Amino acid sequence: MAPLQGERILLGVSGGIAAYKAAEVLRRLRDAGAQVRVVMTASALHFVGPTTFQALSGHPVRSSLWDEAAEAAMGHIELARWTTRILIAPATANTIARLAQGRANDLLSTLCLASEAPLLVAPAMNRVMWAHPATQANVATLVARGVELLGPAEGDQACGEVGAGRLLDPDRIVAALVASTLPPRLAGKRVLVSAGPTFEDIDPVRFIGNRSSGKMGFAVAAAARAMGAQVTLVAGPVTLPTPAGVRRIDVRRAAQMRAAVLAELPAHDVYLGAAAVADYAPAETLPQKIKKSGETLTIVLQRTADILADVAAHPQRPGLVVGFAAETQDMEAYARDKLHRKGLDLIAANDVGRAGQGFECDDNALSVFWREGRLDIAHGPKSRVARDLMQLVADRLEASR
Repeated sequence: MAPLQGERILLGVSGGIAAYKAAEVLRRLRDAGAQVRVVMTASALHFVGPTTFQALSGHPVRSSLWDEAAEAAMGHIELARWTTRILIAPATANTIARLAQGRANDLLSTLCLASEAPLLVAPAMNRVMWAHPATQANVATLVARGVELLGPAEGDQACGEVGAGRLLDPDRIVAALVASTLPPRLAGKRVLVSAGPTFEDIDPVRFIGNRSSGKMGFAVAAAARAMGAQVTLVAGPVTLPTPAGVRRIDVRRAAQMRAAVLAELPAHDVYLGAAAVADYAPAETLPQKIKKSGETLTIVLQRTADILADVAAHPQRPGLVVGFAAETQDMEAYARDKLHRKGLDLIAANDVGRAGQGFECDDNALSVFWREGRLDIAHGPKSRVARDLMQLVADRLEASR
């Protein structure tokens, strides 16, 4: 059966140069089995005409709240009830702002307020507009409400600049939409996730840390929640918004993360250690800032506790313990050694030396190992990679019954 068979997708097209790509998104949605109806903003009509979308969808395109023929029967409410999912691609900075503010001053924003269907938003805009604090605050507001963010991608932009702000490729948008329809296979399960870096203080000003952004671990927590699990997220010092429906515990140092994880452990069925925990910490944290003096400075470091090994050996060990391994060489050999040495059930490894994935990126690729097998999760948005990983976790839990 086609993966989106039975789904009724309302495709919102807002007014950016990427609006032309929405036609390909529509075609891929239809290929995947979905019924699609299109709503365009007034600005989108300046970039691409409605006839193309009407031909591809098989339905008239709506663009105005003041369409007398459609609104005589409250057409916007009918559309809001008809759809099973709303996808806005592309979503401009203006559209994202109006959604965050709860405005209903055109047909698309009104439909989003009037519908109880899940909302997925694929941003597309200039890199500076995307990075602006106002846009980021609006995005954080939407994510906190449970809106699923698809992208944006990085690369060349129509304005001639290069950076984050491109619309995700249509295949990746549709893949994310397919993943969002997956059944709640983890309903009734409790999942504990650790994410982000730890910062080990040298003095009140300086610390030892790493490049982990926490994005992968947060995506894992969001994916587990989307599959029906109760999720607790132990987060290092990151500024990411908490995924909707997830309980969050903030920590800073490795010792604090270990204490939080072990305190929560007995109540959980699965532990995923996605955090990039410091292996070493200063033996002493000085109470005052170290002043610059000699040409060299010696700081004595000592090993931190191994949280993953402690979880795997714990008397109240969860049914499934999943580790992560960020490697720059011999990835499989190092990952399998860690799997066996620490007594893990699964280990998800990634090559952080490869451009475009891993630390500080929105994309990733994983190779997941267990004693008798391996699964490679293809390069893509961390949200999709996380869903694929959690599908494997669900498979392993079911196999262990």
